[in-house]
Amino acid sequence: MMSKGQYQQRRPVLPLGSARRGFSGLIHAIQAKNVDSALSGDELESRLIELGFVEGAKVELLHEGIVGRDPIAVRVENVTIAVRRREAMAIIVA
Repeated sequence: MMSKGQYQQRRPVLPLGSARRGFSGLIHAIQAKNVDSALSGDELESRLIELGFVEGAKVELLHEGIVGRDPIAVRVENVTIAVRRREAMAIIVA
């Protein structure tokens, strides 16, 4: 017999920078080591955490810029933040 939890579908894990407007989910991890950014991986990870991008936080992609869909406006819990897509690639969501 299957338990209740086994019936729930698993959501795909993807970088927030790949998500489209309207996406909502939870932050799974921050993986900033191989992200295309002017900051080092450690600096980027630290900044994202300071902004509230922490594991388990609710996240919603609210808006995309007109040119190249960049930057994006993201609501993290109850705070709205603008980030570059390339740096949002470090934020793993599900």
